[in-house]
Amino acid sequence: MRSIRISDTRSAREVDLQPREGRVGIYACGPTVYSRIHVGNARPFVVFSQFARFLRHEGLDATLVVNVTDVNDKIYDAARAAGVPSEQLAREMTAAYFADTDALGLGRPDHEPLASETIGPIVELIEALVQRDAAYVDEAGDVWFSVRADGEYGSLSHRSVEDMDQGEGLEGTDRKRDPLDFALWKARKPGEDTAWGSPWGEGRPGWHIECSAMAEQLLGLEFDVHGGGSDLVFPHHENEAAQTRQGRGRELARIWMHNGMLQLEGKMSKSIGNIVTLHEAVEEWGRDTLLMYFAGAHYRQPMQFAEGPLSDARARVARIRDAARRLEDGPSPADMAPLRDRFFDALADDFNTPTALAALFEWVREANRRGSGVGGADLGEMLGVLGLENLLDVAEEGPDAEAADLLERRQAARAARDYAEADRLRDELRARGWEVRDGPAGPELVRAA
Repeated sequence: MRSIRISDTRSAREVDLQPREGRVGIYACGPTVYSRIHVGNARPFVVFSQFARFLRHEGLDATLVVNVTDVNDKIYDAARAAGVPSEQLAREMTAAYFADTDALGLGRPDHEPLASETIGPIVELIEALVQRDAAYVDEAGDVWFSVRADGEYGSLSHRSVEDMDQGEGLEGTDRKRDPLDFALWKARKPGEDTAWGSPWGEGRPGWHIECSAMAEQLLGLEFDVHGGGSDLVFPHHENEAAQTRQGRGRELARIWMHNGMLQLEGKMSKSIGNIVTLHEAVEEWGRDTLLMYFAGAHYRQPMQFAEGPLSDARARVARIRDAARRLEDGPSPADMAPLRDRFFDALADDFNTPTALAALFEWVREANRRGSGVGGADLGEMLGVLGLENLLDVAEEGPDAEAADLLERRQAARAARDYAEADRLRDELRARGWEVRDGPAGPELVRAA
């Protein structure tokens, strides 16, 4: 097994992944289900799914946990605006999240806990914090975490305590002992249609305590990797780490691994309407192109969601499909193994997918240069880690009669210089999963990437 190093946010350096008895626990923060997820939400799902695939390739027993936050202020607000019960909205949007991420074809995480089904462990952790004087109950029944009780607070986000803000001006903040404190339990408010019992009265958990409890329940304490988007470093992950330190006397995770944001002329955000939903992105670009696009940038770097990089990813997918048609079944030539090894070595070095892809495409170029007698086993092994092994499946069905008719009508429109109609027919073909390409014998249909 290779030595695997990961960039740790807390220590601000690359550290060795040190599996215990060959097991690796990974917890990645999932979505808050108040609407369909956007393509930016898909980046951590892809990054940590592919990372778990790589660890398993290396012979490790990797357990991936991705939670679903189905108890949250945003869900109450969205349900109220839609005129539906909050439980109904959360249930519908959870189902939509599963369907949308299923379309990526990476399989499901090993565990996908719901906050609503983890209330018992959440309440127990809050009780431990109160007993240790790291939390307190106000007169309204809200429970607050005492930030200054944790001497290491700020060590994850590298911030000074004096420079932090935990939501001044929000409801209930006037009852906090310190402006820095944050909510662990929120007493039921008028108009809230869902609540659970607790030692402090009916209410619901705060966002941060949910993840601490879900992660501990499934992976224990001091598990290997806690992941998520870089926007979660503060306050969410800082608060998770502090809660567990004070409630359990141990660290929640040993490595904190964060992916960069997806940008659409600025950060992609549902709250400001600056989004492309995942299901729209899959429909327009296809899952293969999206997975190749995500792998094209280092996970820690921001990415621009734009036609240029997406078109480049589509072209890469097409190159692999074209090369696959010339590959033979069976093992690859032994002298091409160093290229395969460079691919996996790059992934072991802070999961560097761009460098890994450079080795993969060098393998493809060499296979194309040789022209024949090259088995595709190495390429399949590399693609499998990225969830793109299907690109080697070249036994595809040809276009049906309707698609063939649309192609003929498009050619007739082009001949008549009716380019608007030709473009409309091209878009209809793409919606059916076909692209028009010019070949030696004229225009032909190929499967869209």
